[in-house]
Order: sequence, then C-alpha cells, then structure tokens
Amino acid sequence: MLGSRPLENKEIELMLAEMRCLRDQCLLVVGLKTGFRISELLSLTVDSVMQYGEIRNSITVSRANMKGKISSRTVVLHDDAKKILKEYLSQKQLQICDKLFPISRMQASRIIRNAAKRARVGGKVTSHSCRKTFAKKVYYALKKDLISTQKALGHKSVNSTVSYLSFDQNEIDAAIKGV
Repeated sequence: MLGSRPLENKEIELMLAEMRCLRDQCLLVVGLKTGFRISELLSLTVDSVMQYGEIRNSITVSRANMKGKISSRTVVLHDDAKKILKEYLSQKQLQICDKLFPISRMQASRIIRNAAKRARVGGKVTSHSCRKTFAKKVYYALKKDLISTQKALGHKSVNSTVSYLSFDQNEIDAAIKGV
C-alpha cells in the first residue's frame, strides 16, 4: 500500500500492548513474521498452521489466495509466530477447516490502525506495514541481498521489492561522503 511504512521494534511492542485480544496480537505477529498480505493472512485456516495437533514449521498460502493467483507461497514459521499461534489456538474452539482469523479485511486494517493510534505510533501505519516491516527485516538479515529478499516476498519483479524498501537517507548521505 502506497505510503504505509515499516515498523520499528519498539513500535511493535507498543502496538501489541495496546491490542485488546490475543487474536489481534496473533494477526499482527503472524503478519510481521511471514510477510503475507492481509488477504493472504485472512485466507489461512486452522489446518494451514496445524498438523497432528502441533504448529507447522511453515505456512503455505495456496495459489488461489495469492495476489495474481500465479503461484502459492510457503514461508518458514518464526518461533515467535509459532508461540503466539499455539497460545491463540489453545484458547479457541476452532475446527480444522475454520478460518484462522474470521474477520474481514476492513476489520483487520482497523485493528492495526487503531493499535497504532492508541500506541501513539505516528506515520501511515496500515495492515501493509506488516509486510513492509518483514521486507525490511529480511533485507537486512540477508545483508541487503535484493534478489533473496525478492524471493522471500514472493515478488516476480525485483522492482516490486525495491518499492517495499524504505531507504535510509542518512545511510545514503554517509555513503556519498565516504566515496
């Protein structure tokens, strides 16, 4: 989403503290740790995250639920996401075929926007901020490898990946001065 921005770790902590229920916290954490778009997150079912009573090691969003519907995308599940999913699912009486987050895109967006507002997190924070945060963290974890980051995000074009990354002007200025 144009103009939405990635979140800093402290902002994430503040937003989580302001969220009113475990479902909302789980939505935010799973979004931050998988980089799935909000529609992809909302397409997840209980059986897409659980197998034989345990949280899976990776999550796959089927091609039918992906933007462009060209291919599916599988993302390894971060331990933080596993932990909150386990806690969330232990409190819910959901069937294996039930939606993991039985809410609309509008509700999901409102949840994230309102948490940011209550936490006094400035700038344009939307549900897409989760994906942008994921992109930024993966990019730096991969030592600024743009091609690997593109693969992690499931982009077909590296230009799409570049548009997700907010480049630090101070970092650019320092590099110019060092040339």
